[in-house]
Amino acid sequence: MKNRLLLLLTILCFSLAINAQKKNDKNKNNLELQAAEQDKELVGETFNRWSIEASFGQSKGSKPYTDGYYANNPGTFFGGIAINTFSLGARYMFSPKFGIKANVNIDNLQEQNGSGSLPFQMKHNQFTAEGVVNLTRLFDIQQQSGRFGLLFHFGFNVSSMTPGMGPQDKTEWNGGGVAGLSPQFRIFKNVSVFVDFTVNSNLRQHYNWDGTTFSDSNNNLTGSLVRTSIGLSVALGKGKIHGDWAIIKDKNDAKLDSLNKKIGEIEGLMNDSDKDGVPDYLDVENNSIAGVAVDTKGRMVDKNNNGVPDQLEKYVDNSISTNNDNNKNAINESMLEQFINEGYVAAYFDKNKRQPTNGSSDNIGFILNYLRNNPTKSVDIIGYADELGNTDYNNKLSSDRAQNVKDILVKSGIDASRLNIVGNGVDNSVDKNSEYARRLVRKVVFKIK
Repeated sequence: MKNRLLLLLTILCFSLAINAQKKNDKNKNNLELQAAEQDKELVGETFNRWSIEASFGQSKGSKPYTDGYYANNPGTFFGGIAINTFSLGARYMFSPKFGIKANVNIDNLQEQNGSGSLPFQMKHNQFTAEGVVNLTRLFDIQQQSGRFGLLFHFGFNVSSMTPGMGPQDKTEWNGGGVAGLSPQFRIFKNVSVFVDFTVNSNLRQHYNWDGTTFSDSNNNLTGSLVRTSIGLSVALGKGKIHGDWAIIKDKNDAKLDSLNKKIGEIEGLMNDSDKDGVPDYLDVENNSIAGVAVDTKGRMVDKNNNGVPDQLEKYVDNSISTNNDNNKNAINESMLEQFINEGYVAAYFDKNKRQPTNGSSDNIGFILNYLRNNPTKSVDIIGYADELGNTDYNNKLSSDRAQNVKDILVKSGIDASRLNIVGNGVDNSVDKNSEYARRLVRKVVFKIK
């Protein structure tokens, strides 16, 4: 019965490891890895699968013992503590949840000083092959646990027992099952410290742990040994963080994030800042007056090319026709000044550019016509920049933009003394994270004086 249990445990251990490997291979192309720190990223196969583990501690054979021999000291806490075991092993993780490990353990079992036990010595050398389960990963609590982790391992062992004293001196080879828990804490990116609690159960054993009794070959003893140790685990690989603390992220999530970002960009492109029915990405004149007819490029319709939109011109003419000749000019001039001073006429600029965009020529032409028709008027040419860049740079950029618009008007026949340059620096009235909003503040506006 005991042999059957050992066989079943061994089959279960390797079945889990093989299934984990198959599952990992199947899903490998759908996973990307990133470290627990969000600003660090692991790419592709840089997941650290290999670890070297070394530990030391105490091992105690719990049973069987010959009468008069025992491992614990009844008069001490926890039955006494003695450093008598050393381990060295390697672990390979097929996936962040499942892996395998192999360990070599060297135990030197003796009576404790003052325990009252008869003296004995048993040299116990052991090899273990085990499956490993990362429990924090299995229960999906790795983010909550932070630097802490918990591994479960189980499998089989092969060991030799050689008495150091007593009537028997031959070495016997034994075999059985092994299982344990390893709480761990990551102290550096690729180094963790762990405490391991392991229980060994030998299904084939003829020596008592004291080595003074050797049972008949047909009488297998059930030998138990408990090992408690502390050690270091060092991860090997190109990853910047220990493999036990890598967080899996499905690549499909990344695709969804990318898709949502693209949808957001499309929504931004479809914005219509000046509400003229033309999306911003097509609108070359995105400050048109609400209610004024525009063409397919968002430009206010001006068929006679006089710098005044036809619909506004028609409105002004109708307004003038309803008044007598005495206030005709006053109404016309007042409306045009308000139209200009409220920023409906502006020249726009590309990022870091000092020359206005091609679409701004109509608005500069509008100011040119106004100044030609009103020779006693002068105008402030006021430049702005968006929030990107430092303050000194943006102050100069806004002045340069205003200066270049002034140069255009001067070359078009307007006396320079009627044109005053104002560099207003940054216009922070819009969301600086929106490229389309920043387009609206990279501008030059005018104020009639």
